Amino acid sequence: MQANLQWLDDPEVFRVNQLPAHSDHHYYHDTAEFKTGSRFIKSLNGAWRFNFAKTPAERPVDFYQPDFDATDFDTIQVPGHIELAGYGQIQYINTLYPWEGKIYRRPPYTLNQDQLTPGLFSDAADNTVGSYLKTFDLDDAFKGQRIIIQFQGVEEALYVWLNGHFIGYAEDSFTPSEFDLTPYIQDQGNVLAVRVYKRSTAAFIEDQDMFRFSGIFRDVNILAEPASHITDLDIRPVPNANLKSGELNITTKVTGEPATLALTVKDHDGRVLTSQTQTGSGSVTFDTMLFDQLHLWSPQTPYLYQLTIEVYDADHQLLEVVPYQFGFRTVELRDDKVIYVNNKRLVINGVNRHEWNAHTGRVISMADMRADIQTMLANNINADRTCHYPDQLPWYQLCDEAGIYLMAENNLESHGSWQKIGAIEPSYNVPGDNPHWLAAVIDRARSNYEWFKNHPSIIFWSLGNESYAGEDIAAMQAFYKEHDDSRLVHYEGVVHTPELKDRISDVESRMYEKPQNIVAYLEDNPTKPFLDCEYMHDMGNSLGGMQSYNDLIDKYPMYQGGFIWDFIDQALFVHDPITDQDVLRYGGDFDERHSDYEFSGDGLMFAARTPKPAMQEVKYYYGLHK
Repeated sequence: MQANLQWLDDPEVFRVNQLPAHSDHHYYHDTAEFKTGSRFIKSLNGAWRFNFAKTPAERPVDFYQPDFDATDFDTIQVPGHIELAGYGQIQYINTLYPWEGKIYRRPPYTLNQDQLTPGLFSDAADNTVGSYLKTFDLDDAFKGQRIIIQFQGVEEALYVWLNGHFIGYAEDSFTPSEFDLTPYIQDQGNVLAVRVYKRSTAAFIEDQDMFRFSGIFRDVNILAEPASHITDLDIRPVPNANLKSGELNITTKVTGEPATLALTVKDHDGRVLTSQTQTGSGSVTFDTMLFDQLHLWSPQTPYLYQLTIEVYDADHQLLEVVPYQFGFRTVELRDDKVIYVNNKRLVINGVNRHEWNAHTGRVISMADMRADIQTMLANNINADRTCHYPDQLPWYQLCDEAGIYLMAENNLESHGSWQKIGAIEPSYNVPGDNPHWLAAVIDRARSNYEWFKNHPSIIFWSLGNESYAGEDIAAMQAFYKEHDDSRLVHYEGVVHTPELKDRISDVESRMYEKPQNIVAYLEDNPTKPFLDCEYMHDMGNSLGGMQSYNDLIDKYPMYQGGFIWDFIDQALFVHDPITDQDVLRYGGDFDERHSDYEFSGDGLMFAARTPKPAMQEVKYYYGLHK
């Protein structure tokens, strides 16, 4: 198969040769590697050769050929944003698409249901292109194994070649993309070529309120899989009604040769609670395990059990060890129309959190994530909405450990397709009811579910943000309901389509609703509990009216709190030659037009992770309902 540039123009092409999404488990050769690191993973982060082209027509066409002369290529750091490396245009936008007012462009199959638009992005003057090259050798532990490459985040459309051979294509910027390199891998001198286009049809459904970047902005790893390998792990801990006992069901997917899987579950103190052995390949399910005395996971006591599965070959040689921490908890929407977690009414003291670093944009570190967790705990914040995309893989584990509730959101926002300068006008809304966009958004729901299904911190799946509503989003909810009965589903945009309210969202979710309107809803025999998915917009000297929302918690059990917009300013440090100091610059400060200017600065913290005065208000009022 050869790469096709026209895939950029077609919403029905969003993955080519991409491996299926799976659980986010790690694997090691033995338990000693838990501390030293797995021999089966090799980072490709660091310096890559790089070429920037302003348009697809100017790209170096054959750069992926092994004999290509790349001496005139620059060097770029991976992970990183192309724009922050000095190429292209930095641009902050809230609602509109980046090209509005410059290029007439509408989503395929909307205004004309029967046709694509040739050259919509593949021959576009505003579609910058990054061409990356990386050479690498295989470590000894990789030789003779199946080799996978994992891109944890690439914005926005990704083509991959190895040693001159086309490997695959992917969209969905904020979920990992994996490809099989095995047929073309060499022990030495591998030439990995990656082409990243800033825009494809995915741009219509990735219209989040944020700086618009491109490039390989999360980690890149190659992974070696032993002869028998657990590719997926599905953990189902279910407390009984008494919340004192429960059962554990575990299913794995094993590729390669049939193997013996030895499972052990330990408590937090390391005591063995149960063990079991199963043999097979493909889908391997363990017998149900019963627990007489449970410790429940909650924000107050985020108790995690330790699962370990050892994989042995036919000669009982250890091939790999898979550890995973999991927790028992219940999430219920009862007949009284109130959500309960572990038999206690749920109160969300939440924030919306973009991933952000003032120096590197959405390229964030473990130190950034740990600092954010500590800030939440120190200010009585018990919940995070991953606005408006899946976060980096470690974030979910950190929230498990800290006891932070998660609303795990899909990478979906199509704001510019239905709201025009404040007016609701969905004539070319996507995904809407459009069958040509259905597969792409279901794939995003599937990826979000598969990667993060084992995390107790996730109590809501969120179908996306500000994408209006229609049959395609209803189908996304149906996917989650079919696969997961342990969580609820959230979506705010169904407020625009009341006829779909019985098929989309378990909660009445609104943005920036006035307290008196919330009261009117709650006193009118509502069918669903109420949740503010965004409220208190913290721009400037804001958050002064927080008490009026907090009072609703005491008066109305069906009011379940909300998520403040938002956690951290989006601003970038720029060196000011006049003062000779690094200063923070916001939207509109980069000579970009159009822009939504200071709307990039509406966090509880400044972009340098120092709290604003409003954080004191949050700590006080959220502390009243811990």
